Amino acid sequence: MIQIINLKKRPVGMPTLADFELKKEDDNLKTADGEILLNTKYLSVDPYLRGRMSDAKSYVPSFEVGKPITSGIVAEVIDSKNEHFKKGDFVSGMLEWKTKQISKGEGLQKVDADKVPLSAYLGIVGMTGLTAFLGLHEIGKPKEGETLVVSGAAGAVGSVVGQIGKILGLHVIGIAGTDEKVELLTSEFGFDHGINYKTTKDMKSAIQKAAPNGVDIYFDNVGGPISDAVLFSINKFARMVICGAISVYNSTELPTGLSVQPFLVRNSALMQGFIVSNYADKFPEAMKQLSTWLSEGKLTYRETIVEGFENTPQAFLDMMKGNKKGKMVVKA
Repeated sequence: MIQIINLKKRPVGMPTLADFELKKEDDNLKTADGEILLNTKYLSVDPYLRGRMSDAKSYVPSFEVGKPITSGIVAEVIDSKNEHFKKGDFVSGMLEWKTKQISKGEGLQKVDADKVPLSAYLGIVGMTGLTAFLGLHEIGKPKEGETLVVSGAAGAVGSVVGQIGKILGLHVIGIAGTDEKVELLTSEFGFDHGINYKTTKDMKSAIQKAAPNGVDIYFDNVGGPISDAVLFSINKFARMVICGAISVYNSTELPTGLSVQPFLVRNSALMQGFIVSNYADKFPEAMKQLSTWLSEGKLTYRETIVEGFENTPQAFLDMMKGNKKGKMVVKA
């Protein structure tokens, strides 16, 4: 039997298991010319998927109700009638939440299980690493000796951003939601300082204390009050890299916060949002650099691996609530 996970209904506020549907179908898949048959090995669950569950306009189409959800997946080729792939190859790309599926191979790239663990192609040397590297490099434009603040710092992207910052000679401050995660930032990922936003009563003062010379780059994964507090510490010509806003993804009312314009004007500061595909032409160069740093031991990564394809919706919910360290993936 083939297992499939569909979007059953559009979530209102925080998603629940009732928004997903696990279906089973007979396994009668056969490849035609140019096609490959794939067996899912690992699935990625990411914050941006929440946006695609709504029907609001976005940079990618919304998921269709009653249809499979898609995300980054690593799969094994178990049958091929495509000259570019052979049985036994491993591939990575955007695929449907199915245990087995047919593909024409478009948008898929081969990955080498001997270089790094397969799950890493969904994280440190995949979209996660590319997002961290390219967002920081292309928008943050880091210079040695500057101060970098990262929100969602113990997460998949944030933990890589901070490490790259240290490689490039920055003073790095991370913001996370538990003491354990804050300890992880400094002990394992090399951050200079960590702040637990859940136990800190005055984030504005905490950031000013951790960054006495001000903030030159802010890599924003969360939005909301945390990002408001950072604004009071930005330096002249600061760059704010807007990667995500998980703090408001489940809001049912229009979020309110500080007006950013006065902070940007008086500091001649830049605030720019991005999606990683904006820099698709730079993927090969970025992947090469990430792989080099990983092999040299300059980068490390954490994964939270959930066993069982059927547990993918729960893994997504746990990720949205911050119940993980590093990259959340599901082992099918």
